[in-house]
Amino acid sequence: MSRTVCAIVGAGDGLGQSLARHFAANGFDIALLSRSAAGSAAALAAAGAADPSAAVKYFQVDAMKPDTVEQGLGKVAKDMGQIDVLIYNVRGGMQAKAPLDVSFEELRDIYEIEVVGAYAAARAVMPGMIERGHGSVIYSSATAALRGSGTNPLYAMGKFGLRALAQNLAKAYARDGVHVAHVRLDCALDVPIVRKHYGLKTEEMSNTDDVAESYLWIHRQPKSAWSNEIEIRPYTENWTF
Repeated sequence: MSRTVCAIVGAGDGLGQSLARHFAANGFDIALLSRSAAGSAAALAAAGAADPSAAVKYFQVDAMKPDTVEQGLGKVAKDMGQIDVLIYNVRGGMQAKAPLDVSFEELRDIYEIEVVGAYAAARAVMPGMIERGHGSVIYSSATAALRGSGTNPLYAMGKFGLRALAQNLAKAYARDGVHVAHVRLDCALDVPIVRKHYGLKTEEMSNTDDVAESYLWIHRQPKSAWSNEIEIRPYTENWTF
């Protein structure tokens, strides 16, 4: 089977690990990009175990430094071949504070990681996708992209910007064959840190392997029925607090 490359920016031991495993098991070579190899160790192992014939490589980038994202993805294409799927799975911090207590530095930082880094990733891979006439760019996001917050304003401002970027890219380049999707994870992911701090039951969270299956489905959507906005939540979610 001919393999193409799935590049995951922000591949930790939660959703990143599941994405790496799932795409490797479905015929993709896997490029994992993050600040440290240790942070991506679980994802590297999971992808390799899912399909030992898959090429799985790590590349160091820092989403706070967009030049490194662009350069890292360029190295992926050079070392591994064309990138058919780009997943930007990076999340800024959730500092609890009132909107007027946000510093200029914090505002710049959240914009760098959520929007500028996401743009750098798109700029690195989309010209090749446009030239080939196909490819998928998938952004991991949250309900904060639709709803501001009086207590976590930075997270909302970053995700609002990410959603706008995704829509801009989709509107500009869908006709060139590039599918851009903004995935709003309206859920708690079933990962150890969430279980520890929130005490949720399994059925109250979204299984990361199930979420990864949805990302693969996005990539496989037919062109006549593409989605730009995808919302994911467990069946127990009551849609409000």
